[in-house]
Amino acid sequence: METMPDPVTFTKEAYLELKKSSWLTRQQATGSTMVVLAIVGVVAVYISGVDFILSIIMRALLGGR
Repeated sequence: METMPDPVTFTKEAYLELKKSSWLTRQQATGSTMVVLAIVGVVAVYISGVDFILSIIMRALLGGR
């Protein structure tokens, strides 16, 4: 079992690893965000439609208004 390094060493190593990372450009981040929002919107509309249809069916089966 490895022991935890002291906090200063850990912070330095974490910073060095972050420098190795490739980060998205602003344009890539914006594009990805738009795709996610569009997918969330489509899923929300789909779930709302299914819920609406099921509520109509349940009202008909249970004799509600």
